[in-house]
Amino acid sequence: MNPVKEDPEGESGSSTLSLSLTGVDPIKILGSNDSFVKYLERNLDVKIVVRNDRVWFSGERKDCRVAKAVLAGLLRRVRKGDEIDEVDIEQEMRSQIKSGEWLKESVATPKLVIRPRSDGQLKYLRAIDTYDIVICIGPAGTGKTYLAVAKAVESLIDRKITRIILTRPAVEAGESLGFLPGGYQEKVDPYLRPLYDALYDMMPYERVLRLMDKNTIEVAPLAYMRGRSLNDAFVILDEAQNTTSMQMKMFLTRMGWNTKLVINGDITQIDLAPGIVSGLIEARRLLKGIKGISFIELTEADVVRHPLVTRIIKAYERKDRK
Repeated sequence: MNPVKEDPEGESGSSTLSLSLTGVDPIKILGSNDSFVKYLERNLDVKIVVRNDRVWFSGERKDCRVAKAVLAGLLRRVRKGDEIDEVDIEQEMRSQIKSGEWLKESVATPKLVIRPRSDGQLKYLRAIDTYDIVICIGPAGTGKTYLAVAKAVESLIDRKITRIILTRPAVEAGESLGFLPGGYQEKVDPYLRPLYDALYDMMPYERVLRLMDKNTIEVAPLAYMRGRSLNDAFVILDEAQNTTSMQMKMFLTRMGWNTKLVINGDITQIDLAPGIVSGLIEARRLLKGIKGISFIELTEADVVRHPLVTRIIKAYERKDRK
């Protein structure tokens, strides 16, 4: 006897659906140690229970439908004799994102499906899809870097581009690079750490290392961009408030064919020496209104970190106004 009754309509947006696995090895559909099930539960508002040869999905109605559709797609492949791995469930999820209304604004990465959590974030994602150059300005915690890296990873997986380049200016934020241990790369790595962290959130660690070994993914200080022409690439300039006017011009003119540039920064946290104009502030003044460039302004309303972060941002804004 089934433990629950299937209810495709549900109440208050909830639903319970099921999928029969009769005639196949459940491990091929559910993954080793239920890894495919965990992937779906991590990315969807759904609880998955396996009873004998049947999988039960309960939770938000649309999420249940997508989870069932993803496993049903894997089931069809297994019945054809295909071997299933992590890449296949990523592909099934991306297929659902492209075809399903509920997820069309989401970003599918190998480990996570990332959805906008504010109107500002939604505008940001749509701008990245639409424009060749996107400049996003906003306070800490608004997802500027995270969402941009997610779109870069998605573009690489979908083969829209052939490489990802992530860069930051290595500016001393109240600390001295010279006193840090190690060589130059070891000194600047702490400044690039947030970019590595975002990559590891979205892709398996070993996969990131392989792609970096092949230079398919490059994480480097902004100085490494000089003299290069970047084609077929998704390029992200992070912490752009700490670029000088010449650095910003240099970066913008690296753009090649089939390349997308995403520039983001927080103009309330400029670490340049007094008297040096921020390249990000100057770019906002000079480039506003140029066709093909989108400016996105995020605010504390778009902060998705701990609620205290929003309160801290507001407190400092009040201080600056005084």
